[in-house]
Amino acid sequence: MSISLPGILMGFREGLEAFLVVAIIIHYLGKLNLHAFKKYVGYGVCTGILVSLFLGALLTYMGNLFGNTSLMSKMWESAASLAALTLVTTFIVWMINHGRNMAKHVENQIDSNLSKTGVFLVSAMMVAREGVEIAIFAFAGQYSIESIFTGLFVALALAILIFLSLIKVNLGTVFNITLVYLILQAGYLLGYGLHEGISALKDAGYIAKDSIILIKAFDLSSTVLNNKEGIIGLPLNILLGWYSKPEWLQFIAHYGYESAMFLLLKKQWTAQK
Repeated sequence: MSISLPGILMGFREGLEAFLVVAIIIHYLGKLNLHAFKKYVGYGVCTGILVSLFLGALLTYMGNLFGNTSLMSKMWESAASLAALTLVTTFIVWMINHGRNMAKHVENQIDSNLSKTGVFLVSAMMVAREGVEIAIFAFAGQYSIESIFTGLFVALALAILIFLSLIKVNLGTVFNITLVYLILQAGYLLGYGLHEGISALKDAGYIAKDSIILIKAFDLSSTVLNNKEGIIGLPLNILLGWYSKPEWLQFIAHYGYESAMFLLLKKQWTAQK
């Protein structure tokens, strides 16, 4: 697979958050003069990374195991995508509610777990949360390893520069922009999961070929908006999750989910002004 912008953005967004969380923890422990606790942050980070790698390997293994037939592949991708969406949605809601006060939230977590074990667990869970999200989207979006690591490298470089106070960045703006993109990708994940599930049920004979469930909301696949090869549709698919021939159920779920998340985000922004 080649390097793709969605993969880079995903790696960058989740990597930046993970790196900044680690930096916040280390800086806060320094303020509390608990330098001996810092090595437990490192242990937690390593544990969180291992958990993420394990999940990524498990998803890849399961995908290969169930990908031997078209029907099983569709059923697996549908079930995995919808299950992943549940977890991703919790991340999105958490970011909407706590994103602007991330540093304070992390410090409060440390205060509530002020022990070597507590610092280890907080570090592990926060890094694992970001890593799990990367693993889920890498699987569902089929992003290349090269794309993910490119994004992570850029995020690491930016986090180091911020930590050393060499540059000033409005992190609120960065996280808001990437959060909007994350919502768009999550909406696509929901639509994709439903589409694959409907297709699997049709192939298995559980849905008749003339079923109302298969009626398309619209069909632009013969135009430049074709999501697989259209000169406009393909970039839209890569960047925004555009689909040129969705079933009504897929269409309503996809854009209904995004609308609900954006309304929640707008409500939170309005409350914080």
